[in-house]
Amino acid sequence: MKKVFALFIMMTAISVTTMAQKMVFVDTDKVLENMTEYKEAQKQIDQVTEEWQKQVQEKYGEIEDMYRAYQAEEVLLTDDLRQKRQDEIIAKEKQLKDFQKRKFGYEGDLYKKRQELVKPIQDQIYAAISTMAKRKGYDFVLDKSSGVSILFANEEYDKTCEVMESLGMTCN
Repeated sequence: MKKVFALFIMMTAISVTTMAQKMVFVDTDKVLENMTEYKEAQKQIDQVTEEWQKQVQEKYGEIEDMYRAYQAEEVLLTDDLRQKRQDEIIAKEKQLKDFQKRKFGYEGDLYKKRQELVKPIQDQIYAAISTMAKRKGYDFVLDKSSGVSILFANEEYDKTCEVMESLGMTCN
């Protein structure tokens, strides 16, 4: 009996504590999409990506040219020269793969560039959210855009516009 009573008291305390917590949500994607700094950073990232893609296409074109030349001369080449040409083509393909991995791979140059340009903007947003949450006494602020599943959200708790206004932006 004492265990049941203790369990009842504990469950009541948990439910009262849960009801007292204030939760709101912010759509950080919407904030980012409306930030000039983010748009500029994204433009820089796109330019760098486009430049590296051009380099990849050029290198791929060189490999194709080497392969076509090899195919055209293959019957005239000695075994040693044929093997040498094949090795050159394989080495060029490996260089291309290494280049792509270095530029676009996990923690490659593109990842580092994105971190360099976008992280300060994200830190600015999170600082604004943290300041707002402390000032308003919110216990939890959920990010609507980061994969957190929100099956229902009362719009009265959407604080996206407040965060945008604290960053000097207008909310539409």
